[in-house]
Amino acid sequence: MADTKYIFVTGGVTSSLGKGIIAASLAKLLQARGYKTTIQKLDPYINVDPGTLNPYEHGECYVTDDGAETDLDLGHYERFLNVNTSQANNVTTGRIYQSVIEKERKGEFLGKTVQVVPHITNEIKERIQVLGKSGEYDIVITEIGGTVGDIESLPYIESVRQLMWELGDNNGLVIHLTLVPYLSAAGELKTKPTQHSVKTLMESGIKADILVCRTEHELSDDLREKLALFCNVKREAVIQSIDASTIYDVPNMMLDEGLDKVVLKKLALKDDSQPDLSRWNQFLNRHKNPQDEVHIGLVGKYVELQDSYKSILEAFIHAGAENEVKVKVEYIHSEYIDEDVLQNKISKLDGVLVAPGFGERGIEGKIEVIKYAREYNIPFLGICLGMQMAVIEFARNVLNIKDANSTEMNPDTANPVIDLMEEQKDITHMGGTMRLGAWDCNLAEGSLVSSVYGANKISERHRHRYEFNDNYKEQIEAAGLKATGLNPETGLVEVVELPSHPWFVGVQYHPEYKSTVANPHPLFVGFVKSALAYKQNK
Repeated sequence: MADTKYIFVTGGVTSSLGKGIIAASLAKLLQARGYKTTIQKLDPYINVDPGTLNPYEHGECYVTDDGAETDLDLGHYERFLNVNTSQANNVTTGRIYQSVIEKERKGEFLGKTVQVVPHITNEIKERIQVLGKSGEYDIVITEIGGTVGDIESLPYIESVRQLMWELGDNNGLVIHLTLVPYLSAAGELKTKPTQHSVKTLMESGIKADILVCRTEHELSDDLREKLALFCNVKREAVIQSIDASTIYDVPNMMLDEGLDKVVLKKLALKDDSQPDLSRWNQFLNRHKNPQDEVHIGLVGKYVELQDSYKSILEAFIHAGAENEVKVKVEYIHSEYIDEDVLQNKISKLDGVLVAPGFGERGIEGKIEVIKYAREYNIPFLGICLGMQMAVIEFARNVLNIKDANSTEMNPDTANPVIDLMEEQKDITHMGGTMRLGAWDCNLAEGSLVSSVYGANKISERHRHRYEFNDNYKEQIEAAGLKATGLNPETGLVEVVELPSHPWFVGVQYHPEYKSTVANPHPLFVGFVKSALAYKQNK
């Protein structure tokens, strides 16, 4: 009998139904009952990790403390559970095949013909159980990307089938998330897509234990009975997941539906207490009942797809609730910044965040916005590339180094105020080769950032290649832009701020990755607070 219980979350009918949110919500309920719970994501694409994917393709790339470049769903897991994830929490088909091929090259399969079954499925099963065998968790929830029936997902589905058989009774269960569409012409909800999806799952040898039905309208008792009968699940295991005004409502909705009770019963675990969601509901209450609102411009080049900046948007929700304000984010495409945008959009904002990114597209627009925010005392936060652009803007317009640039944008610039780290210069592979994961940072005594954090030593997550060029540090600091955060090992500049400005901070790291419901990130909390003060003093 296994010590750790396993829950598998599959999806059917269509993608983007919210498997990650359901998995995170269930994990939150189980955690609130005292069970040590974690979630992992199995992604069926052949990329080794999401680090080289364009944000338009797959949304943001989320980074963990141990430097894993992962799917954005891991951000939801951390924000809901307030527990760090790691390399083991996200696995792609590319990584599975890479590992198996490396083993074959080393002769580990003793000359056997390498096949999907058993070699690929064994590798998948190993990865699924890494967290369970660590001894740290009572329950591991595994979300399988894609939809049942996809060619890409078949090895994962087969691995789940094998694992459910190997785990034995009461040690694993399958939750199938599916769509119950409403046909306005007929004026009714339709169960047929769900029936077909469950049938496809059963053809793969897996029986769904619980159905979670995404719907725009309430499921009637009759409809639930029909789904239970036709899909071979118990009546109490037909769970409604109706559209919510915010993803943070979903744990309470799943609690009302009894999802956690059905899960605990199926896994033969104790169900003798109610989940403690008091802190969660305090956050929700503040989030839904703001006392004021602020307008903050998010300046980036991927603004057409909000998932490109998912962690930033969620960090604003956490910081807004902490300040009891609604943060209204206005998306501003950095490629289309001109005088009209500055005068008619930027000037009306209460704060400006210049977003991370890669490549030269849109950087001149970012520089123009930063100049405007600096000159007109609009609260400013620059993240990663946003911080680098703040350094370039300051060098160009205050130090009058007109050709100041980053070697990322212009490798031949005579004044590389932002430059490639020495150890990065000979790297040819793009994937997983940046400064990644958690790095320490010492904050200067008396600086704005040290007061915001309430600490002088912090650890934050990174994802970048280029750095503040130390050769210009003395010159830049003398003109007023202070380096107030340094890495203790390398001396690399992590934070710049402008003491003459009410709030002007640039950080080389990604604070948004560490913001959770339970612990809103202090930089975002401080930034939103400064935006509110700016608005009130206009």
